[in-house]
Amino acid sequence: MKKSQSPIWQKKRKRKFKNTKSIHVSAPSRQTHPDVEKEIFPSQKKVAISKPPWFKNLFPKNEKKEKAPKSSHLRSSIGKWLQKYDSDLQLILFPLILLVILIILHIVNSQLFLTLSKQNPISDDNLTILQPYPYVDAVSQPTISAQSAIILDRGSQVILFSKNPQLRFSMASTTKIMTALVAFDYYKSNDILTVKRSYVEGSGLNFYAGEQFRFIDLMYAMLLPSANDAAQAIADNYPGGADAFVAKMNQKAQSLHLTSTHYSDPIGLDDDHDYSTVIDMARLASYAVTLPNFVDITSTKYKTISSIGSTRQYPLVSTNELLGIDGVTGIKTGTTEGAGEVLVSSVVKKNHTYIIVVMDSQDRFADTSKLLNFIDTSVKYIVPPQPPN
Repeated sequence: MKKSQSPIWQKKRKRKFKNTKSIHVSAPSRQTHPDVEKEIFPSQKKVAISKPPWFKNLFPKNEKKEKAPKSSHLRSSIGKWLQKYDSDLQLILFPLILLVILIILHIVNSQLFLTLSKQNPISDDNLTILQPYPYVDAVSQPTISAQSAIILDRGSQVILFSKNPQLRFSMASTTKIMTALVAFDYYKSNDILTVKRSYVEGSGLNFYAGEQFRFIDLMYAMLLPSANDAAQAIADNYPGGADAFVAKMNQKAQSLHLTSTHYSDPIGLDDDHDYSTVIDMARLASYAVTLPNFVDITSTKYKTISSIGSTRQYPLVSTNELLGIDGVTGIKTGTTEGAGEVLVSSVVKKNHTYIIVVMDSQDRFADTSKLLNFIDTSVKYIVPPQPPN
């Protein structure tokens, strides 16, 4: 007998089937047994879960790819075209750029010439006149006693002769050249100044304290007979007194680029702290002769001054023995034990102005005379051809 036909076997089979159904019920599989699921959970319904918009954006549905904008296609095509014709473009663009630059330059140049043509021509322009240039034609140099000396052509600032031009020496009363320059910057000719000291060391006119003078008269007294009391009165009446005045003298020296010059008093008595070089002194004198008031005073040989409200008069005589001789027009003498004899001279010869300085000399006038003769015999000029009118 076959097993399938046995009633006992059929009972076992039914029991097995029942066990199988219970297993499927306890652990349903929706993929393999959908029918079972429907039978066991007939009341179960599918619920739609609403999702927030931001969640959908995180997991977008499969959408069709957006088409690339036309501009990107255009750029891509232009880029390919540029790559293809790059060398040809360079050959065309470079000449075009040069042509544009030349056109711009031509326009600017035309505008410039148009502007200049509208300006009135300047006649007799002194700046276009070529000045004669000095040079020395000499076999030997002059022998002088001065430890330092210089001849400077003022117009060209050419040094024609020098001896120890960089050595520093005390300048004695030639200090008063700077005293005069600082005083001219502050005072007016008719300002009234009061003498504040009854005694001042060195040469002077014996002014007494309280005596009053016009500023211009004190300048004559300081520069002609080299009166120390006149120089001191000028400095004492300056705002801040003599110390402020001396500080201003040193500031003035810096502004004139006198790098090797220093002042400690307005008179020139301090041989240890008043010092300069012949180069600086020549530069100082070159500037001083540009001031008309200074030239008028230093070219004067005799002068008489008087104090304000008094009949007391002071006759003045220049200490420069060469003044008015051989073209000498000024400027200032100086003498102290430490400085020796000092002389700064301005000279005019054949329409040329010279500055002569001798320092620490045994005979300042003799030394200056030798240098004057040197100018006459050895200094010549190259006269360049003048441009046509």
